[in-house]
Amino acid sequence: MTDAVAEPPEDIKKPSKLPLVLGLVAALAGGGGGFYATFSGMVLAPKTDEAKVEAPEAPNALPDVSFVPVDPVIVSLGPSSAGRHLQFRAQLEVPSQYEEDVTTLLPRVVDVLNGYLRALETQDLESASALTRLRAQMLRRVQIVAGPGRVNDLLVMEFVIN
Repeated sequence: MTDAVAEPPEDIKKPSKLPLVLGLVAALAGGGGGFYATFSGMVLAPKTDEAKVEAPEAPNALPDVSFVPVDPVIVSLGPSSAGRHLQFRAQLEVPSQYEEDVTTLLPRVVDVLNGYLRALETQDLESASALTRLRAQMLRRVQIVAGPGRVNDLLVMEFVIN
């Protein structure tokens, strides 16, 4: 017997990876194009009726609101504040149709604000986000007193601790 070992021929080439890379690039490009076509509305977009499309409002149009001034409130900040006082003044942004209703309810609004501000302690007023948090709390209380949809916002005009 002969001891011949079969050696692999050296002239066999490995298959090229170029078709795999080109296929991957084509698949990514096709997927991206399909996503763009669907996302932009070129494909599968709901049909719009030209008659239903309205012109956007003029950018200078202002909302129909009124501002109702709230009587200034001065409260002492409690025994730990060494005789310090908080002076507070605000205005309420209301839809024009409810201006009279909110004006009629101003004594209740001032009472609610006075009670809330009187319950605050000095450390509640010293943090950086205090005014934002207090404004949100006061707006919520005013909205409860005035009723749903009658007060849009509370604008703080003066907030002085002396």
